[in-house]
Amino acid sequence: MPPSKTNERSHDFFARVYALVRRVPRGRVVTYGQLARALGAPGAARTVGWALRACPADAPWHRVVNARGEISLRPTAGYAEQRARLRVEGLRFNRAGKIDLEKYGWRKI
Repeated sequence: MPPSKTNERSHDFFARVYALVRRVPRGRVVTYGQLARALGAPGAARTVGWALRACPADAPWHRVVNARGEISLRPTAGYAEQRARLRVEGLRFNRAGKIDLEKYGWRKI
């Protein structure tokens, strides 16, 4: 059976998410909403999140945070891994666990 148009569109959208995430430099972060807007889909922040759940190993998924500068994952192994990767890249979290988006946010997307 040939792939449906919906599956083709989803695959294309996910591939575009990965391409943008690969452009985010080390030591910087972007938000799910920023990625969605850059892809011409301003209401698709959650879809960006779904794409990142299935991203290839070479895509720096850990550089994507929510609009409040927080890691969106619940406190699990994935949360700890994302936080550790960001800290290795030089990002610092405040006492509330937030990243300063003014300081570390990347706007050239």
